[in-house]
Amino acid sequence: MGKTTVAAATAVAAARSGLRVGLVELEGKSGLADLFGREPLGYDDVDLAEGVTGRTITPDEALLEYLRDHGLSRISRRLVSSGALELVATAVPGIRDILVLGRVKALERAGTVDLLVLDAPAAGHAITFLLSARGLVDAVSVGPINAQARDVLEMLTDEDRCQVVLVTLPEETPVNELVDTAYHLEDRVGVALGPVVVNAVVPAIDGLDADPDDAAGSAGASLRPGEAEALRAAATFRRQRMSMQAEQIGRLGEALPLPQLHLPQLPVTDLGPDELDQLVAALLAAVEALP
Repeated sequence: MGKTTVAAATAVAAARSGLRVGLVELEGKSGLADLFGREPLGYDDVDLAEGVTGRTITPDEALLEYLRDHGLSRISRRLVSSGALELVATAVPGIRDILVLGRVKALERAGTVDLLVLDAPAAGHAITFLLSARGLVDAVSVGPINAQARDVLEMLTDEDRCQVVLVTLPEETPVNELVDTAYHLEDRVGVALGPVVVNAVVPAIDGLDADPDDAAGSAGASLRPGEAEALRAAATFRRQRMSMQAEQIGRLGEALPLPQLHLPQLPVTDLGPDELDQLVAALLAAVEALP
């Protein structure tokens, strides 16, 4: 769907609008650092672009930091040396997710940045990830886990502090998945939804209905044998693709009445800083065009 690319573009666009932005990778090895031409992210902040810092958060590191912050450094070292960290982190269902979200909450409360942008899990895991706080509030009635879960749930359900931006492609299956995820997030988690990003939108091309032979003649050129047929086939394919994506974008708007931000499909396989700049410019233009 391009969620990692959209997260990076959102962070840079916000920074260029004057905000201090923290970009957080939650799943690891998502390729986020590659978009900035940097080495893989670690647990400490690094500068990715002007106004943008980046880091990664893993459940194990979040647990160790939680223990250290609560005066349990010796225990944290023993957990690492004994290999018992995995056992502790999985002792309670949802504890891994709440540890990560708790660290995100701590970063948000610290106020060192104006905006946190999370490269969060994909649709399948996103719902269980965000539901972890509500599940632990119900399952654990007292103690630090309950307090942590309540603080996280308060953050997630406060529209001024947290919004989820869903990313899709203008295709039938991704649109279906996004709509289903959106209603689950609103109904079960209670989180607010921001604009929907439709990624890899094929730009419109004028003149697709023109006959290749006529167009070549008008330009004083001639086509080699077989080129006219190839051009007609390419034009037909492009028209069908544009029609399909227009249908799916319209269907998405009817099923989910949220603002849409469209990002163009780029004719490359590997994205880097140059391509990120193109997407940032397109994202800023799309935001500017919102009602």
